[in-house]
Amino acid sequence: MVDFGRVITAMITPFKADGSVNYAVTEQLAAHLAANGSDTIVVCGTTGESPTLTWDEEYQLFQVVLQAVAGKALVMAGTGSNSTTEAVAATQKAARIGVHGALQVVPYYNKPPQAGLYHHFREIASACPDLPIVLYNVPSRTSQNLLPETVARLAEIDNIVGIKEAAGSLDQTSEISRLTPREFQIYSGDDSLTLPMLAVGAKGVVSVASHLVGAQLQQMIEAFETGKVGLATDIHLRLFPLFKALFITANPIPVKMALKLKGWDVGSTRLPLQCEEEDKIIKTLEKVLQDIDTKTKDLAY
Repeated sequence: MVDFGRVITAMITPFKADGSVNYAVTEQLAAHLAANGSDTIVVCGTTGESPTLTWDEEYQLFQVVLQAVAGKALVMAGTGSNSTTEAVAATQKAARIGVHGALQVVPYYNKPPQAGLYHHFREIASACPDLPIVLYNVPSRTSQNLLPETVARLAEIDNIVGIKEAAGSLDQTSEISRLTPREFQIYSGDDSLTLPMLAVGAKGVVSVASHLVGAQLQQMIEAFETGKVGLATDIHLRLFPLFKALFITANPIPVKMALKLKGWDVGSTRLPLQCEEEDKIIKTLEKVLQDIDTKTKDLAY
């Protein structure tokens, strides 16, 4: 089974001033992430603004990131769709490109019942039997919850190896953990819930904050795993304001702003993602980032 590690970064997609994809900055950022705490990089997930990317752009992004992190990190392709046929075709093409896994979001808008969700994911897995599949449950965006019992049925399929669980419920995570095999990889889909989810069976996080604090997230998870729970809590609490600041408006608007504050030429978000309080958000992010830089200097990792 492929081990996607502890910290999976849901990578943003850099754009140029004219709105086209900036593949050069994509390559540089991917290499930076791989060198700073990311075990795996999700390309063209929600944080990568997949709803506004063309399939041709996505396939090129897969190739660019694969080349940038070869031998240093794994690449997981966001190839989910609310059309099973489209998801199958996209996942098959990504597999041929050479990605190490695929992230499959719960079909959005059409709200399929649990039986439909099961057959949707089974079809994708069956069409790509050699590619590890990670489910992605995010009811706040899809308006449908993938229930633990359905996850447990899907976990019986050989190449469905894990889930990004972003329902925001520790009870639901506990139930998934209880019903699935120990080797099934459960990842927090919310940075702020990573530490508590570790306590009920999660392995790590599919993170937005890891664009900025990937090494610290690795240290937090390692501290928890080695019994240094107090240290893990200290790291969590020091990073917590950043976790919240990165979601004060629609993701990935804040993380792109934060990256620009750190000197990255990642551009803006594509429409319809636009914010009217940009100055206010930038001031919040500046303070949070400055506080993290100050407060982590005296933390003995």
